[in-house]
Amino acid sequence: MQIKKAIIPVAGAGTRFLPATKAQPKEMLPIIDKPVVQYIVEEAVASGIEEIILVTGSSKRSIEDHFDYNFELAALLKKQGKKKLWREIKDIADMANFTYVRQKGPYGNGTPVLNCRHLIGDEPFAVIWGDDLFVDKEKPRLKQLMEAYKKYSAPILSCIEVNDEGTTKYGVIDGVQVDKDVIQVKNIVEKPGPKRAPSHWASIGAYILTPDIFEVLAKTKLGKDGELWLVDAIFALAQKRPIYAKKIKGKFYDTGSKLGWLKANIDFALERDDLKDELKKYLKALK
Repeated sequence: MQIKKAIIPVAGAGTRFLPATKAQPKEMLPIIDKPVVQYIVEEAVASGIEEIILVTGSSKRSIEDHFDYNFELAALLKKQGKKKLWREIKDIADMANFTYVRQKGPYGNGTPVLNCRHLIGDEPFAVIWGDDLFVDKEKPRLKQLMEAYKKYSAPILSCIEVNDEGTTKYGVIDGVQVDKDVIQVKNIVEKPGPKRAPSHWASIGAYILTPDIFEVLAKTKLGKDGELWLVDAIFALAQKRPIYAKKIKGKFYDTGSKLGWLKANIDFALERDDLKDELKKYLKALK
């Protein structure tokens, strides 16, 4: 079955970017002149997704506004003869069909997925976090996951290969390698460190899930910090059916961290003809 729907949870408080996120969502922080969440949506659309479900909170109204039409702005741009910019702004709302769901239930990243059960039905679907950005010029991350799903017809996690330091930052996959870039998952060990790490494959960023995850999520007990964790439900599901992880090709930016966001801005600017020359001069002049 073709995957047409993607859930993007964006209800988090964004405390790592306070005070900047006191009155604006962290997902709306720009990489140059485009908010992070737009890059995530563009990746999904480029992979074949048609339905974008954004799980929001009370402070996330600007995300909804961003993916809506702004007729006053469009009229102003037309009047000023800025047709290219007018088209760019209009295309944001035309990218996909957008649905917004307010997050209800306990804290944790399993709650926004469970909140979308009525919109998914019996279809496989994607989950993408609103601040994990992958860049690959050949194939979007989500497309890579979809191709793995087509082969295995089972839930697919995304993962990257990390060094010893990475095993202290991410959940590390314990499993059996079944293909060059695919591992069958037995368990995910949260931040084990190099001595306890079962592998150097870190689970991160995105999932292709099947609708049976909802029944498992609904029965999953609250875990660490009294929150509902998606990874706990995935582990429970792995006891019933095969689950796989696909190693993603591309460069990863954790734009939910200050350093990751800064790196993304610098790298993206160095790819732009209107910015790269002056930026290179500035960087070379730094002591």
